[in-house]
Amino acid sequence: MIRKIGFAIICLFATGMYAQDGSVSPYSYFGLGELRSGSTVENQMMGGIGMYADSIHVNLTNPAAYSKLGIQGRDDFGITTYTAGISYKQTSLKSYTESQTTAVTNLDYLSIGLSIKKGLGVGFGIIPYSSVGYNFEDLVGAEGSQEINQYSGEGGVNKAYVSVGYEFAKNFSFGITANYNFGRIETLKVQSTEGVLLGSKDERVSRINGVDLNYALSYTPAIDEKHTLFTSLRINTQANLTARNTQRIGSFIGSPTQERFVNEVNLAAQGLEDTGVTIPTTTTLGVGYGKDMQWFLGLEYSFQKLTDFSNDFLEINNLVYKDASTLALGGFYTPERNSFGSYFKRVTYRAGLRLEKTGMYVNEKDINNFGITFGLGLPLGNNLSNLNLGFEYGKRGTTAADLIEESYFKVNLGLSLNDQWFRKRKIN
Repeated sequence: MIRKIGFAIICLFATGMYAQDGSVSPYSYFGLGELRSGSTVENQMMGGIGMYADSIHVNLTNPAAYSKLGIQGRDDFGITTYTAGISYKQTSLKSYTESQTTAVTNLDYLSIGLSIKKGLGVGFGIIPYSSVGYNFEDLVGAEGSQEINQYSGEGGVNKAYVSVGYEFAKNFSFGITANYNFGRIETLKVQSTEGVLLGSKDERVSRINGVDLNYALSYTPAIDEKHTLFTSLRINTQANLTARNTQRIGSFIGSPTQERFVNEVNLAAQGLEDTGVTIPTTTTLGVGYGKDMQWFLGLEYSFQKLTDFSNDFLEINNLVYKDASTLALGGFYTPERNSFGSYFKRVTYRAGLRLEKTGMYVNEKDINNFGITFGLGLPLGNNLSNLNLGFEYGKRGTTAADLIEESYFKVNLGLSLNDQWFRKRKIN
């Protein structure tokens, strides 16, 4: 039955993967758009930390965690884990003079993990990497004869991935993920003047694809019979993507849809038809401590030399990239996982916080992000499957220097469904 439910979820979510408006943030104007979390609800609700691994949950950010899938201590059972997550995000946008509230619903991930044998697991799935979704205008000059610059964009980049995790020595696990990045980003700039019918437009489209790798090494020694130390090193290698670009520029009368003279730009002559997009390496260090399947507390630090980011075709004049970093703290607590008398003792309670320097320096202001997370893991059936509900509140940006401050509230819903897919027969 669980397999049928999992298959239905896959069909339902896969049809909507490319139909979603992934972002409503003005900051998705920069780079490849607003970066998505890339982790399951369970990890997101612990501040986004990824070093923890157990036997019943897929960990999308730590491929070494696939080595832990399956029934611990048993080599004759194979477990399949289906996991999918959706989110609803309400954002309040505030400038120095105005405010607005908007919302968006997204698919966050779709994944399958399999325990091949004790200490060896694999996984595959699809995850949105970034989303573009903005629509704003800039007014220049005196009222009555202002120049109006309107900017809009949509699209984003997705990752299709395959992961392998293997415990190559006691307490040591290594994992690798191969990501295929693909997507399409469309931008439009419309320029007009109050009282003048004639305006100009600049349409750009980038079709992006390429491969990157994510390596992980975990060391999880037992401190005593009940407690474990969790440590991890993860390196997401530099992604050297390619973009096939097109550009149309021209004029219109009255409305941008009423085109007058529009021409295809010869980008090949400028060396811009095929360009490179460089996403620098991200390194993450994590350490945590806990009692297996009962409680855990962890701290993680990520660093990315974002000054090496490049996208020649979609350069932004008022943006400078600095080095980016994230500090995350989080954990969980399950009162009594196998309790027969109380359902709520089997519920997992998660919480965390995240401090992020995005690396974007806009109008000479750093764009930082702060988030507080909390959530519940609700057991289903035999406790191997669960429904995960999460909440996040945060702020990003500033109202200084004509910028936008975002206050957001996000609700996450994730399913983690487990099913036994083989059991070795024993003949006496």
